Amino acid sequence: NSYHRNASNPIVDEHLVPDQDLVAYFCAEFGLHESLPIYSGGLGILAGDHCKAASDLCVPFVAIGMLYRLGYFTQTIDCDGNQIAHYHPTHFSDLPLVHATDTDGNHVQVEVELPGRRVALRVWEARAGHIRLFLLDSDLEINSADDQSITYQLYGGDKKMRILQEIVLGIGGVRTLAALGLSPTVWHINEGHAAFQILERCRQCVREGMGFDAALERVAAATVFTTHTPVAAGHDIFDHDLMREHFGDFVSELNMDMDEFLSLGSSPSNSGGFNQTALALRGSRFHNGVSRIHGEVASRMEGYVWPQIPAAENPIRHVTNGVHLQTFLADEWINLLTMRHGGEWRTQLLNPEFWNVIHDVPDHSFWSVHQSLKSELFTLLKQIVTSQTQRNGYSSARTNRMTRFIEPETTDILTIGFARRFATYKRAALLFSDPERLARILNDAECPVVLIFAGKAHPKDLPGQQLIKTIHEYSQRPEFEGRIILAEGYDMALARRLVSGVDVWLNTPEYPMEASGTSGEKAGINGVLNLSVLDGWWGEGYQGDNGWAIVPHAPNTDPEYRDREEANELLSLLEHEIVPTYYDRNHRGYSSKWVRLSKTSMATLIPRFNAQRMVMDYVRDFYAPAAKQGRVLGTDNGVSATELSEWKKKILSNWSNVSLTSLDDPPKCIRAGEHLTIRVAAALGSLEVDDITVECLVGTESEGACGNTDDGRVIFELALDPPMAGLQFYKIRAYPTHANLCHPFETGCMIWL
Repeated sequence: NSYHRNASNPIVDEHLVPDQDLVAYFCAEFGLHESLPIYSGGLGILAGDHCKAASDLCVPFVAIGMLYRLGYFTQTIDCDGNQIAHYHPTHFSDLPLVHATDTDGNHVQVEVELPGRRVALRVWEARAGHIRLFLLDSDLEINSADDQSITYQLYGGDKKMRILQEIVLGIGGVRTLAALGLSPTVWHINEGHAAFQILERCRQCVREGMGFDAALERVAAATVFTTHTPVAAGHDIFDHDLMREHFGDFVSELNMDMDEFLSLGSSPSNSGGFNQTALALRGSRFHNGVSRIHGEVASRMEGYVWPQIPAAENPIRHVTNGVHLQTFLADEWINLLTMRHGGEWRTQLLNPEFWNVIHDVPDHSFWSVHQSLKSELFTLLKQIVTSQTQRNGYSSARTNRMTRFIEPETTDILTIGFARRFATYKRAALLFSDPERLARILNDAECPVVLIFAGKAHPKDLPGQQLIKTIHEYSQRPEFEGRIILAEGYDMALARRLVSGVDVWLNTPEYPMEASGTSGEKAGINGVLNLSVLDGWWGEGYQGDNGWAIVPHAPNTDPEYRDREEANELLSLLEHEIVPTYYDRNHRGYSSKWVRLSKTSMATLIPRFNAQRMVMDYVRDFYAPAAKQGRVLGTDNGVSATELSEWKKKILSNWSNVSLTSLDDPPKCIRAGEHLTIRVAAALGSLEVDDITVECLVGTESEGACGNTDDGRVIFELALDPPMAGLQFYKIRAYPTHANLCHPFETGCMIWL
């Protein structure tokens, strides 16, 4: 039908060739809706939002994931605060899925090779608008019981299970697209779980007669890799023995030896392991983190791939995450916008100026919408907490005490929400660094506050589960009873209510460990005010009049001191700014200043942190150049890719012989209007003058010239007009250059004078 039909969009067609380009997006999890439980948290919901926004923008786009029989766990919390994980088998016939079919209408089934056997994979298809999401399923009778279980559990099992899942995702995913008759021109690896797709695509090139190095150049040119976390646990590393067991035959098909193969996944901190992030970086030419801060962190963490390049200049860039507005903007806000602006607002998500219309909404109408959303949240929370406490054997009187401040009819209490994955770096318990002071703030008779906590910890993350237990224990203390709510069963449905119904969204990560953190974006677009450490997306979103910021201490600060100081700043903001502002009410019963802040939150965050903006950043800065470069290296039977790989070998084998020598001492003083002439002699060894660029880093760019010396060195000369008066510095450097490089520094080679 028309809802699923492909269409075109002029702003996308400026960058991607209609009817030719196709983006294939690989991810281990997708959070489209809570009814399809194949997501665990932020990564999956981000992937789902990416698909939805790609559909809204009419990007030519397909996605590859896995269909988990048991999905991710549902959560209950017992009377002692222990998280209990429940896995429920999913009946795929109850889900919005169909068997994927090829161009002849046949059900698609592919196979992957595992040690001593082949595993069959059924392919299912889900839809997000016009986007087709293909999900791989190993639960077939033809497979052994062990192999059927490969796609049972998201992030379940040990490393042996994880490598099987990632072979299915990466290698099986590539084969699925081929079986469907689809030929992507851009391949997007969303986190390293799918990195094995690089190897399968290289194998296809080698089968066509290319050498492995040329195949890797061809594959990498059309590949985008997004890294999502600086946390070590988020980067899969497999023992070399495990890799040898699963890829022994594969390596021979690539015409390379095992040591060469293992070097693709080498990283300095794991000499005996194969790092999927390292493979993804080496097998792609377009790389990004998910916020400005995270891009900088990832550039430092993964700088080993480009050892001589300053971290700030290596090829890792950033695209700040965004959220799908129509998914996470509450229906009440959607109705208000539609009533005032018809459907126009849906077409203005990339236009920041338009969103000043939020300020035209009468304050009382704005506040009424928010209070209605808070009432709906309180209704849901009361149901959850009542069910939770009754199951845990609490008395009715105790249940009533625990829910007395979340009555749907009384929504005039300041409500703060904290809901996300319970990982230690997110510091869910930071507020409790000074419990006596916190109790005074929450229990103020004139200005009371209630705190809502929700979230899951990975079943194997014992410290994360201890955080849940700690918050539960505080919530049971008499001074916090009813003031602190710990709600079980966190999923997308509860998340949507929380991010639209609370007044303040709290985020307290250890800087700079928060890669992006989209829950705060979801809150901000609903007029909920963020109170967050300046990390992840909030480092770009905060502007002084749309929420509050906690300035983080340096990462090398003593952890206990840092936590104590940042907790003190957090409590001070609550006590002296946030609570007084909320309760500074006018004759209509609300704070005019609070409403102004909330409006500014929506007006500033909606256009900057929605998923359409994010996807257009990818289209313009990553997909379009990857498609173009993929055509350059992929349309001449591998000739250009082979030439580039041979050139890189020449560079790497000769770079140690390249040196720079200054031929002139810089003058002590230059008068206004005078030029500074800089001459550098470069010894190139076996390289040609066209193989390198010599740069002077100072002021404005100027065109240089080059010539030869009698001893074979090349002289590079630059006439420089100093851009400003006063003391200035300049640096000279050289690096390899080639017309078919995707990034000027991708060789990782650079020398300085």
